Amino acid sequence: MTYQDLTPMQLDALREVGNIGTGNAATSLSQLVNNKIDMTVPAINIVPFDDIFSSIGGDEIVVGVIVRVLGDTPGNILFVFDKETALKLVETLTGQKEEYLSEMGNSVVQEIGNIVSSSYMNAIAKFTGLCITPSVPAVTYDMLGAILSTTFIESGQFDDYVLDIETMFVQDNEQIKGHFYYVPMPGSLEKILSTLGVF
Repeated sequence: MTYQDLTPMQLDALREVGNIGTGNAATSLSQLVNNKIDMTVPAINIVPFDDIFSSIGGDEIVVGVIVRVLGDTPGNILFVFDKETALKLVETLTGQKEEYLSEMGNSVVQEIGNIVSSSYMNAIAKFTGLCITPSVPAVTYDMLGAILSTTFIESGQFDDYVLDIETMFVQDNEQIKGHFYYVPMPGSLEKILSTLGVF
């Protein structure tokens, strides 16, 4: 099954899981910073792989957090911010303004990726009853194209389309946008949709 074959009902099911996951993540992040942070999933898009390079810029340097998904639905989760967004999140969490990602900043971004991806996977696990566990996240700072290509190749996923879950953080009415890519290994997506009763 490929992403472009997904029906509107299946996309709605994935969006609902995404909303639940980000809701859990927002609660965890709010506790971490002792300040209310809202997260929403304004859009779930099935986009051609090549469009990501043209719309976001495949040669743009971004901060990516990669988490391997283990268990019943193996794959990878990739959470991508542009550099400014990553530095803004670090400043919000530490109070320190940085010009580039320091070791501390790197740890902060890693922890954010850990919280967001774990919450997302926990939501899927709770919804579906599947056993899904995250690996320790890895932070990478590279061209978007390089990060995406590596993630897809590792997942054995050579599809021309990507499931892009747009994620919006809102703190004090200020919006911070990130992109969340779920890259399942072949067979994982069907398993999730089947347990949700929409496959």
